[in-house]
Amino acid sequence: MTDTALLPELPRLCDDALVALAPVHHAADTAMREIVTVDGKINASSLDDNQFAAHGFAWFSTYVTALKQMKAWSERLESQGKFGLLEQLILQAAFGEYLAQIAGGIPMSQGEIIRLSTLGVPSDTIATFAGSRAVVTLSTLGNSDAARRAIADQIKDSLNTGQFGETGLEDETLDLVRDQFRRFVDEKVSPHAHGWHERDELIPIEIVDEMSELGVFGLTIPEEFGGLGMGKTAMCVVTEELSRGYIGVGSLGTRSEIAAELIRLGGTEAQKQHYLPKLASGEILPTAVFTEPNNGSDLAHLRTRATKDGDDYSVIGNKTWITHAARSDLMTLLARTNPDEAGYRGLSMLLAEKPRGTDKDPFPAKGMSGGEIEVLGYRGMKEYELSFDGFKVPTENLLGGEEGQGFKQLMATFESARIQTAARAVGVAQNALEIGMRYAQERVQFSKPLYAFPRVYGKIAWMVVETMIARQLTYFSAFEKDQDIRCDIEAGMAKLLGARVAWSNADNALQIHGGNGYALEYQISRVLCDARILNIFEGAAEIQAQVVTRGLLGR
Repeated sequence: MTDTALLPELPRLCDDALVALAPVHHAADTAMREIVTVDGKINASSLDDNQFAAHGFAWFSTYVTALKQMKAWSERLESQGKFGLLEQLILQAAFGEYLAQIAGGIPMSQGEIIRLSTLGVPSDTIATFAGSRAVVTLSTLGNSDAARRAIADQIKDSLNTGQFGETGLEDETLDLVRDQFRRFVDEKVSPHAHGWHERDELIPIEIVDEMSELGVFGLTIPEEFGGLGMGKTAMCVVTEELSRGYIGVGSLGTRSEIAAELIRLGGTEAQKQHYLPKLASGEILPTAVFTEPNNGSDLAHLRTRATKDGDDYSVIGNKTWITHAARSDLMTLLARTNPDEAGYRGLSMLLAEKPRGTDKDPFPAKGMSGGEIEVLGYRGMKEYELSFDGFKVPTENLLGGEEGQGFKQLMATFESARIQTAARAVGVAQNALEIGMRYAQERVQFSKPLYAFPRVYGKIAWMVVETMIARQLTYFSAFEKDQDIRCDIEAGMAKLLGARVAWSNADNALQIHGGNGYALEYQISRVLCDARILNIFEGAAEIQAQVVTRGLLGR
């Protein structure tokens, strides 16, 4: 079955399919520019009026980029002598399914399907694409039952080996890093994560301290400031493995990543010298304090004020959805320092220090109070609403020493933050895959394991494929970032797709569990709740699609 499942001349078929896809993408790009741009510039009103198509263009472009990166992945593996049968089957299924979805309809979410005709692609262009030999062959046979069965057979022992397909990384150091963190997660995180979730408690400080010792918080901070000086690709590898154990553990690094990027890129030399070594060592645990009630992603209407009062800023206002706020020592606090300046220009970033809270007194700082927001998942750091009433921040802690730069400084961190979030999504997707697969192999029904049934092994096989697609798209954005290539669009695509894959994997893994998946005692119930947040934070899927489309049409 395995031999007949693999299509002959697969690399050639994939190349030909990409060639057939190019004019379709060009036609969609041309049509979208006609609809939402005026004199070569995006018209905000037109973009809003045509939001469904505009966001669909982001998804379509994400699929095109994903397929290109899967082909690039296969070529790297071929050059390394690692393009084995499993990897070939993954490539084949990825092309087969995504080409079929492009031709028939791409799911942006449940109930929202984008079709090429909606994007303005002419019918004859669609027909030529859908009728090309490579597209017909791959769409029909690429993700067939035979292919999924062959993938399932190839990975049947992967829970013991941790091998679900070669990653294609060309740096052996990163493979060693992955192995190190996989062991840490398997020993210190996975056995306890569900208990932390059920008890709704903070990740034990001992785990945080061990992560500090492993260099998690200083991973991408330059060596001159006490960090490891590794790149964003290394960050992806580490984040993916930590999130495979528990999204809360993987997300601990996000706080430090955002704070360190803000200070490294926008801080004064004194601020860098003071804060970066402490962030790298884990001496300081930071939190991002940006979002406000009723504003969400609309930072232009942010209302929290920071008014000069002698040598201090006095902060007044409210913030919400602040992760890990009680235990943190440093807040990167976005506030309006110029109330007369509307929009983004009046915003500044403050490095606001605070004492760590306790369970009895979570916010002991004068002029600051807060309360916990109870949530479905993502519980290991806890979410809070914060209120500031005369909270003091020294004026020397104005990031960069210049007012009005806060939004610009924050924007400079978005690429890294979204790459890191995409890596978290890949880790959660991998966790759901492994949990679902373990249950399918152990659970016996009708005298055979669930794994033997086509609609069970088929789900698991597709999880393997789509997790790899999300992984390669994430690595691609990280590769670009490491080479100082602008990658805001690619990072957005990785986050957009990764979040959907994490949710899909978790949902399918729960379905494999049947009724047991709905029981709180089973891990998959937690993973489903954890996966759901990925489509919301760091830019909701709708916002992310808007950003990707703006970037594509603005280039």
